[in-house]
Amino acid sequence: MATVPTDSPPAPRSRKRRPPVRVMGVLTSLPLKILIAVILVIEVYPLLWMLISSFKTQAEFLGKPFWSFPAELQFSNYVDAFTTGDMGHYILNSVIAVFPSLVLIIVFGTAAGFALEVMVFKGRGTVLLLFLAGILIPGQMILLPLFTIYYQTGLTGSLWPLIITYTATGMPLTVFFMATYFRSIPKEIFEASTLDGASIFRSFWSVGFPMVRNAVFTVALVQFFFLWNDLLIALTFTNSRSLQTIQVGLLNFTGNYGQVAYGPLFAAICVSVFGTLIIYLFLNQRVMRGLTAGSVKG
Repeated sequence: MATVPTDSPPAPRSRKRRPPVRVMGVLTSLPLKILIAVILVIEVYPLLWMLISSFKTQAEFLGKPFWSFPAELQFSNYVDAFTTGDMGHYILNSVIAVFPSLVLIIVFGTAAGFALEVMVFKGRGTVLLLFLAGILIPGQMILLPLFTIYYQTGLTGSLWPLIITYTATGMPLTVFFMATYFRSIPKEIFEASTLDGASIFRSFWSVGFPMVRNAVFTVALVQFFFLWNDLLIALTFTNSRSLQTIQVGLLNFTGNYGQVAYGPLFAAICVSVFGTLIIYLFLNQRVMRGLTAGSVKG
């Protein structure tokens, strides 16, 4: 008689179901998305509040909470900013002071970076260190000596003190950046241009300068933001209202008995802030390409 085995096969163990890969990815990236959302709120909310405030009346500023919306959009604030506040004249002064300084910074800074990195001469490392030392000097330390020099040479009463000071303060950082960008270009390119009969000036303008075009564009944009938003230097060297730049002019939006005209003031701030913001939004891709141009050895 056949015997029936009493041992039965073990039951399969139940496996815990893992969440789908997509769910895991969402849960992993959720803290990062929350952080990005918080940063966006911190960055965007002040801009929106400033834009909304530029359409308020003086009574709404003084009698309602700061987060309240205007009952009616006061476009007259922008008109007052350019008529009563003379905003157009301040913008013109900023253009006259900033753009010549920017051209001088780019031309001299790019040429100095080319000379310090491509040309071979004794002591070029020491010269580069001297330029870098200029970054370490606080701007507040040079204002009084410069003011004395400008006064004794008769340059006060014009925008020349701003142009000279902006050029001098922008040179150290520009030379450092441009030397770094030229370092990423293979030296064989300049050697080949020399063998083809190009002079050092031709090698700079026809070979080196076009190859660092994005870098020049990036440095120019960064320096533009520094100079356009300057208050300390412009406040020190402009001794009359007719010479004041846009940042100094924003201090003059006052009414009777020194009362601040908040509506035109916020309208003028919006013109300054959103103007530079629009420039950056249009040019940010070239800025990113320029920032990474000198990070890889060519």
